Amino acid sequence: MSALAFLPLDLQHPHLVVVDGSKLVRKVLLGLMAKTLPDAVVTECESGEQAKTVLVSQPVHLLVTALVLPDMDGDELARFAREQSTQSYFPVIAVSGDVQSRLEQRSLSPHVTDYFDKTWGMDALAAFVKGYLAPDEEVSGEVLYVEDSKVVAAATSRMMKKHGLGVRHAVCVEDAVALLDHGDGLPDIILSDVYLKGDLTGMDLLRIVREERGLGKNRLPIVVMTGDADPANQSQLIQLGANDLVQKPIEERLLITKLLFQLRMGRRNRQRGA
Repeated sequence: MSALAFLPLDLQHPHLVVVDGSKLVRKVLLGLMAKTLPDAVVTECESGEQAKTVLVSQPVHLLVTALVLPDMDGDELARFAREQSTQSYFPVIAVSGDVQSRLEQRSLSPHVTDYFDKTWGMDALAAFVKGYLAPDEEVSGEVLYVEDSKVVAAATSRMMKKHGLGVRHAVCVEDAVALLDHGDGLPDIILSDVYLKGDLTGMDLLRIVREERGLGKNRLPIVVMTGDADPANQSQLIQLGANDLVQKPIEERLLITKLLFQLRMGRRNRQRGA
């Protein structure tokens, strides 16, 4: 099932449920949401059991939950949302300070739509949530897109251009590296498939960018598209330096949300000299 297929795009008052055991975290997040999404209705819960009651009693358009709750793991709540809620599919965002280790271990279940690392900051989380419920209409940024299938490249490029992104397309890693070394400046972000024509793969591209060129995650975000559901292979991509993964077949809204978020984070980190 497509992650965001049933999320209405024209909601007047989207209902967002925030679950966190910390009253301070909830207060800060609710304040930010009031500024970022003034038309949203936000329900705060301090435990998984409270959230369960909300999930089965009223429509919810997005669930944001800490992974460590007073009475259960956030992943367990995500499972409940999928299996017990009577409404259509809606996104579940898991928020934690140990997201990176969970990503590397691939311990997050498929019930979680997306994830957010608390170390990125609450302002960034508010922008991340807004990307799901009210995506930016005017964005800019250049994507170095590495894909060897003409059909897939054409369709995905149209998606990105429709949302205001510039696209430089390379059919193989060798061409992508040439653009990085001799092109007109660095792109804002890289989007790459794993298996490509030529001798090098998307894993090689990660190694070249991160190790040989010394461009870290904060300097040049990389989102990797993969049709491989093997947790070990996905874990390897994260460990090699992927900022995020997008599962194939590509769902447009999920892809664009991830790209825009990484673009914003990349620019913010570069401005701060991170």
